[in-house]
Amino acid sequence: MVRTTNLLFLVLMAASVWLFLPARSLHLEEEDVKAASSACDGTLYPDLCLSTLSTLPGLSKRSLQDMICHIIEHAEKDVEDSSSNCASIFKAKSGLDFRQKTALQDCQELFSDTLSQLTLSVADLRSALSSNRSEETMALLSAAMTNQYTCLEGFDYSSGSVRNAIQNKLYNVTKLVSNSLSLTTKVKPGQPGATTSVYTQDKDGFPSWLSAGDRKLLQASAGGIKANVVVAKDGSGQFTTVSAAVAAAPSGSKGKYVIYIKAGTYQEAVNVPRGKTNLMFVGDGIGQTVITGSRNVQDGWTTFRSATVGVAGNGFVARDITFQNTAGPSKHQAVALRVGSDLSAFYRCSFVGYQDTLYVHSLRQFYRECEIYGTVDFIFGNAAVVFQGCSIYARRPNPSQSNTFTAQGRQDPNQNTGISIQNCKLAAASDLAQVQSNFKTYLGRPWQAYSRTVVMQSEIDGLVDPAGWLPWSGSFALSTLFYGEYLNRGAGAGTAKRVTWPGYRVITSASVASQFTVQNFIVGSAWLGATGVPFSAGL
Repeated sequence: MVRTTNLLFLVLMAASVWLFLPARSLHLEEEDVKAASSACDGTLYPDLCLSTLSTLPGLSKRSLQDMICHIIEHAEKDVEDSSSNCASIFKAKSGLDFRQKTALQDCQELFSDTLSQLTLSVADLRSALSSNRSEETMALLSAAMTNQYTCLEGFDYSSGSVRNAIQNKLYNVTKLVSNSLSLTTKVKPGQPGATTSVYTQDKDGFPSWLSAGDRKLLQASAGGIKANVVVAKDGSGQFTTVSAAVAAAPSGSKGKYVIYIKAGTYQEAVNVPRGKTNLMFVGDGIGQTVITGSRNVQDGWTTFRSATVGVAGNGFVARDITFQNTAGPSKHQAVALRVGSDLSAFYRCSFVGYQDTLYVHSLRQFYRECEIYGTVDFIFGNAAVVFQGCSIYARRPNPSQSNTFTAQGRQDPNQNTGISIQNCKLAAASDLAQVQSNFKTYLGRPWQAYSRTVVMQSEIDGLVDPAGWLPWSGSFALSTLFYGEYLNRGAGAGTAKRVTWPGYRVITSASVASQFTVQNFIVGSAWLGATGVPFSAGL
């Protein structure tokens, strides 16, 4: 929850903070103190906010956007320093094992993404051309914060001091970004960087941001799609591997670049980097076109790098494909698909694994008529994501395990992230259905302090425990999470015996539930139309 602070207390605190600032900052005017105190009121880290803003010349005459940009620029410097630090550690390689080297590589990739996101945030905040940029800014800053935690998580299962050597700087980045997020929520409509609801759903059921061409791509049969390149195991296309086709795709594509992947099983690890934008994977159907792998944390990979397919390039779309990780329930975290692609959409795809099957890492995502299979935390991450019309199946776990459909990872109350499950089916897969009474299954558990998940208008089968939700560890996050259920049906949908945590609620208001729809949660009407994926904008 956002901590609110008395204005007078902030002013007094500001005075004490500035006693220790460089000489350049000692001659602040009273109006500068008031401007900084007003801006920093309500931030989670007011001391840091005040000290950062004290280095901004002419503070009292600056706009709120100028203040936010100043804080972001401080974060950029820390990210650059962290990147150099990690590069030096990796270059030395003294005593590093495989997982540590992999984690450092993850960090470098994530730092690069973060710098891009922070730079774009500054550009958005300074733009007076758009009336809906703060939604973009909130998404970018939310992802930038998540990246720092993801970097550190890579060292969770390794010994040594690498994490200790880098974590303080990264925590400072997250605090700076947190303060930026808090200030961004104060940008008023009509100001540069402000947001207004200008999104509409087209009459054909597609959002307005989808181009007519992309709609046709999603609706057409595979044979009716004009692909840029074809991948085929039998050599009948330009490439025999998906990775080769991605590598050959242009960088920074403005229109959709279509890679048609013919039926077959492709055993490879595929990475779609940040620069490869607007790629579209088209397969021959679930179970027909299969991209598969078996990377997992037990074999030394980080969770981030265990993904069979990892997507970072924005505007990614996939249809009629199975993404799979076959590591099994004993190998723990083993990701089938990881997505950090903004404005990405998946239509009639399946995601098959056990623990951590689908990593909805960051930014804005949409899944329609997909199938997701797993055991522990098998939909997890910190994207703003809506699942609509999907079938979500719990599989048979190890004897000592319980199933959890979700583990959402929101780290800050101002991040615009969460998991929304609408008009879906939550049920047991065939292997679990036979022994369903031997295992506990829950809707989710809180991976991070402000975990947010809503299940609404969905069919919940009887495999879900009456309590509904599972704690992560003791009382962690039970007061700060946001878990909600709205108008669900089925044998497991009853809420009479649900948990009584302060953060859990049975949603009875349509206006509250509508906050988690495609229209409002991921402003999908502004961009989903361009993907060709059908969707319902509201309840």
